[in-house]
Amino acid sequence: MPFLPITAEEIKELGWDAPDFVLVTGDAYVDHPSFGTAIISRVLEAEGYRVAILAQPDWRDTADFCRFGRPRLGFLVNSGNIDSMVAHYTAAKKRRGDDYYSPGGKAGKRPDRAIIVYCNRIRQAYGDVPIVIGGIEASTRRFAHYDYWTDKVRRSILIDSGADLLAYGMGENIMRRIAFLLDKGVPVHKLRDIRGTVYRCAKDEAPHFDYLATFDYDTLKTDKKAYAKAFKLQYDNMDAVTGKALCEEYDDCMLVQNPPMPPLTRAELDKVYSLPYMRSYHPIYEKDGGVPAIAEVRFSITHSRGCFGGCNFCALTYVQGRSVCSRSEKSVLAEAELIAAMPDFKGYIHDIGGPTANFRHPACAKQKEHGVCKDKRCLFPTPCKNLNADHSEYISLLEKVEKIPGVKRVFIRSGIRFDYLLADKNEKFFKRLVANHTSGQLKVAPEHCSDNVLKYMGKPNFEVYKRFQNRFYQLTKSMGKEQYLVPYLMSSHPGSTINDAIELALYLRENKLNPEQVQDFYPTPGTASTCMFHTGLNPFDMQKVYVPKSYEEKKMQRALLQSYKPENAPLVRKALEAAHRTDLIGVLLPHGGKKPASKAHTAYKGNPKGKPVQGKKQHSQKKPRKP
Repeated sequence: MPFLPITAEEIKELGWDAPDFVLVTGDAYVDHPSFGTAIISRVLEAEGYRVAILAQPDWRDTADFCRFGRPRLGFLVNSGNIDSMVAHYTAAKKRRGDDYYSPGGKAGKRPDRAIIVYCNRIRQAYGDVPIVIGGIEASTRRFAHYDYWTDKVRRSILIDSGADLLAYGMGENIMRRIAFLLDKGVPVHKLRDIRGTVYRCAKDEAPHFDYLATFDYDTLKTDKKAYAKAFKLQYDNMDAVTGKALCEEYDDCMLVQNPPMPPLTRAELDKVYSLPYMRSYHPIYEKDGGVPAIAEVRFSITHSRGCFGGCNFCALTYVQGRSVCSRSEKSVLAEAELIAAMPDFKGYIHDIGGPTANFRHPACAKQKEHGVCKDKRCLFPTPCKNLNADHSEYISLLEKVEKIPGVKRVFIRSGIRFDYLLADKNEKFFKRLVANHTSGQLKVAPEHCSDNVLKYMGKPNFEVYKRFQNRFYQLTKSMGKEQYLVPYLMSSHPGSTINDAIELALYLRENKLNPEQVQDFYPTPGTASTCMFHTGLNPFDMQKVYVPKSYEEKKMQRALLQSYKPENAPLVRKALEAAHRTDLIGVLLPHGGKKPASKAHTAYKGNPKGKPVQGKKQHSQKKPRKP
C-alpha cells in the first residue's frame, strides 16, 4: 500500500477535492506501527477517510498549513512520538544537537511546544476549523501541569493551544468515534460524551459522565499541597472501569476530562497491526540519509500495550494505563513473517516486546471486571497475592516466531521486569531468556541500590535485583556463556540524598561496574516523580520528600555514579566532604583522581576481559527504542 499523500500534487493525483483530515506531526513521516501518526492515519484510512500527512511543517508562517487546503472534517495535531521539549532539551536544559525523529537526525525541524505553535498557525489560516490534538505531548499535559523548562505550573495544553478537543491515551477507538460524529455533521463543540477525550465548556455546563471536581488553576499554580492532591485524583481515575470524569476550572471556562476509553480488545489490536504499513520512512527523506528512529524498530514487534509496573518516573500509567492488553499469536506471527520476507532482513528479530516485554496479560483476573486497584499496586512494594505471574503464553509466542523460515534468532530488548520474572515460580522463561534471547548484554532497570530512593521510584527493594542478578549469572555460567547485565541507573531522583548517591557509588565500585552513561532524573509531565520534584510531597501519602534541585548537587550525584572518570574527581571529593565521608576518598578516588580505575570494569564480576556498562536514556515517555 503506498504512503499517504504528503503534497498537494499527490492529492490531485488521487482525485481528491480535499482530504477529510490533515494530520500534522512534529516528526518526519514514518509509516510504521511504532509511530502514532502512522497508526492513527491508517486506522482512519481503513474506516474510509481520506488522510493527508503534514510532517514537520514550517511553523514560521501559515503557508505550509495551507498546503492541502481546508480539510473537510478537521486537523489532527501531535508533536511526534516524544514531547517536543524532551526532544529538544536534555535534563540539564541544554539544547540537543540532534533529533532522532527528523531527517538525517538533524535538529531544528519542529518548534518548542509544537502542538501550541501548530494549532495557532492553523487558527490563523482557517479560523474555526475543528482541531483535535493527541499523542504524548497532549496526553501528559492535559491538566494543569508542572513545566520543568519554565519552572512554572502551566495551563492545560487544550487551553493554551486553542484546540477544540484533546484525545488522550491510546487513540484508535477515540479517533474512530470522533471521525464518525464529525462525518455525521455533529459540530465539534457538541462532542461531549466520548471517552478518552478532554474538552472545555462553560462553568455551569454539567458533564455527561459522573464527575469529581479538582482544584482550580489559580490554586494549582500556587498551592503545592493542592497540586499533589490533584495529581493523586488524576492517578486514581485513569482506569476505564472505575474512573470518573474530572473537572478543572479556569478563569473563563471549565476543563472536563471524560473517563478513559477501554483498552483495545485482542481482536481490535490485531486489526490495528494488520493495516498496510510501509514499515519505513517516506522516500522523500532518502536524500537526507533517512530517519534514524526507524533503525531500532524496523525488525521489532510490539506484542502488548499497558503496564502494571507502576514506576513513578514513567508516564505510561498516564498514557497507556495499568491494564495490559496484547495481540494474538496469529497476529504477531503474521508480522514476523512480513519482517522475515523483507530484503534487508538478516535473520534477527531485534525485539518482541512492549512497554514491558514480559507483560502479556492483565496482572490479575479481577482487573477486567473491577478495574485496577486504587489503593495498592501490582508489584510495589512487593508482588500482590493476586498477581498472575505466568510467562507460558509469552514463551509459546517466542518459540513459534523462532520457527519461522528465515528467522535465526529472537532477542528481547525492550526491557523485562525482573521482579515479575522472579514471581513466576516456573523458571522456564528465565532459562530461555538467558539461553536464547540475550545478545551478550541484557538491559535491566534496578535504577538505584538505595531502598530509600527505590521506594520513591516505585521500585522493589534492591535485594530483589540482587536475587535476579545472582541467578542470571548462575544460569549464564551453567550454560557456558559469557553474558552481562547492563543496569540502567538514575541520579538525583526525588528522595535521593548525597548519602544515597554515595551508597550507589560504593556498590558500583565493589562490583566493578563503570557505567558509561547515567541518566539524571528528568521531570517530564505526567509522572508521580515530577509531582514530587515540584511539590516536595509524595502524592500517594502526602509526606515530605527530599528533592535534589540545585545544579551543583545534581552534578555531584551524577559524578559519584561515575567516580572512575578522572574529570569527576573534584566533584566526587566535594560530595564526600559535604557528606562528611572523607574516609571514602581513598575508596572512590584510589589514585587521587589522577588516572582511571582498573580497566577490568564489567557487569560480570571478576571477568578479566572487562566490558564497559552502558547506562540509560530515561524513557519516562515510551518511544521506539533510542540508542
